[in-house]
Amino acid sequence: MAKLHELADLVGGEIRGNAELEILQVAPIDKAQAGDITFVANPKYLAQLESCQASAVIISPGVEVSGKNLIVCANPYLAFAKILTFLQVLPRPVRGIMAGASVADSAVVDPTVTIYPGCVVGERVRIGAGTTLYPGVMVYSDVIIGNDCVLHANTVIREGCRLYDRVILQPAAIIGSDGFGFAPDGSAYYKIPQVGIVVLEEDVEIGANSCVDRAALGETRIRRGTKIDNLVQIAHNVDVGEDCILVSQGGVAGSSKIGNHCTFGGQAAIAGHLTVGENVMIGGRGGATGNVAPNQILSGLPLMPHKKWLRATMTLPKLPEMRKDLQQMQKRLDELEALLKEK
Repeated sequence: MAKLHELADLVGGEIRGNAELEILQVAPIDKAQAGDITFVANPKYLAQLESCQASAVIISPGVEVSGKNLIVCANPYLAFAKILTFLQVLPRPVRGIMAGASVADSAVVDPTVTIYPGCVVGERVRIGAGTTLYPGVMVYSDVIIGNDCVLHANTVIREGCRLYDRVILQPAAIIGSDGFGFAPDGSAYYKIPQVGIVVLEEDVEIGANSCVDRAALGETRIRRGTKIDNLVQIAHNVDVGEDCILVSQGGVAGSSKIGNHCTFGGQAAIAGHLTVGENVMIGGRGGATGNVAPNQILSGLPLMPHKKWLRATMTLPKLPEMRKDLQQMQKRLDELEALLKEK
């Protein structure tokens, strides 16, 4: 519970209404009740405020709302996230190394770490303050994990990998699996040892069942602040820049380099050994088969400017009719040419 002015201070917002109002929780606009706070980040939901029962609403500047206690701020969605964290996300308990966890004698574990039953921590591992390993986490030898990381159930971190501070791994994320490297040997394939590592910088989050492969040589690196959704594949020796978003079922093939602040939609793919510049957005199912210059919004396969792709996709349903028209035009043209030859 918090007073409205405390929440406004938290998000840098302006209060309109009762600053001493007590707020219990954040709730959706259509389910909020007295004691709740809700938010409007999309103007299409403004009409719902008339029937909304929330005690307070987070809105953008310039939005006129009467009869409601308000927090006005430039980014209501961000404010919602911060207030939700403040009111409803409980701090993780510090429980130490719990019975049923297996931790190597040579591991260096901060006293404020929590390691749940079923975890295995290998030789010479180092784990920083405030980090939590949930049941079933497997940490191979020589891994370094920073402060305040959260490793959810059944994640695996293989040998030598590095996690900086505040990294989050969702359940069953795999960090440091072998890159897909095989040398042709006649009709067979010889496995290329993958002796590099993975580095996840500060505030990286890896989604459930996503894989970040270790480098063949050197490192695969995911840079500060990047968020990777569930079911994403990052291949060996990839370098993903800062503050990128990679949405579910996408993939980046080996040795490609992604610039800062890129966003890839669902099932978007980057072929191997490519460079994608900064501030590139690729729509869902888009695919890069060549280098991509910075500061573009692209879609499709092959990639094209998003607006051009929209026009192209609008044409697709008309193709059967256009084909029929072309056939008729061709028939008429042939008839005219025949008449001209007779003359």
